[in-house]
Amino acid sequence: MITLKDQLGHLIKLNSKPKRIISLVPSQTEFLFDLGLDKEVVGITKFCIHPQQWFKTKTRVGGTKTLNFDKIKSLKPDLIIANKEENTQSEIEYLLKNYTVYVSDISTLNEAYQMMNHIAQLTQKVKEGQKIIAEIKQNFKDLPQFNIKALYMIWRSPYMVAGRQTFINHLLNQIDIKNCISDKKSRYIEVNDKVIAESDLDYIFLSSEPYPFKNKHIEELKKISKAKPILVDGEIFSWYGSRLKHFKKYVTEVLSYNISKSN
Repeated sequence: MITLKDQLGHLIKLNSKPKRIISLVPSQTEFLFDLGLDKEVVGITKFCIHPQQWFKTKTRVGGTKTLNFDKIKSLKPDLIIANKEENTQSEIEYLLKNYTVYVSDISTLNEAYQMMNHIAQLTQKVKEGQKIIAEIKQNFKDLPQFNIKALYMIWRSPYMVAGRQTFINHLLNQIDIKNCISDKKSRYIEVNDKVIAESDLDYIFLSSEPYPFKNKHIEELKKISKAKPILVDGEIFSWYGSRLKHFKKYVTEVLSYNISKSN
């Protein structure tokens, strides 16, 4: 029997290796794939775009916040992977009453490592999980340090930015980028043109997700603030699974280049 508590304290007991897994979290879907699982994963969400072959072939059970419970029931899962932020509280509570559910809650790298360790244990892929975690930890050594101030924009109409209690903020700190939002408690904060214009910052990062910021939005922000707007990869800054292996390469090559180009 496998027994552990998830990151919200729910006790999980599995009598054997799960053979029918549903993932409701895009970054953790990718991690399941990288663990070497395939036939065991029977359901994903419409936002689980990596790996592409799963996105094309696996049964989709709705969006991360709009689950199709009938589809979930038809798949007869013996383990569901969820996340406190990605999925709604009411839907998680419903699932907990009917299925074995692992719920993650992640705002730091250590919590990401814990989640990966937990899922590797539950799926009996401990060796594979430890290898991925070791690679990520190595990847986070000797990162470039930018020494700049920025806002990290995640939404438009209204503008919303990532706060200091987020995983995004934690990763920004790893490369010495100060999050200039004054609110220290909220996770995501709505801001208006005045707040953006008056903020003491060097850059505005426009994330590729959840809102798909494009080049046209750079021009839009230039009219509001003297800070330099640049596009950034939202998956790199917010996916807390095996995609973290690519963080150093992205910030060293792509982000560094985009920052230097904007100066």
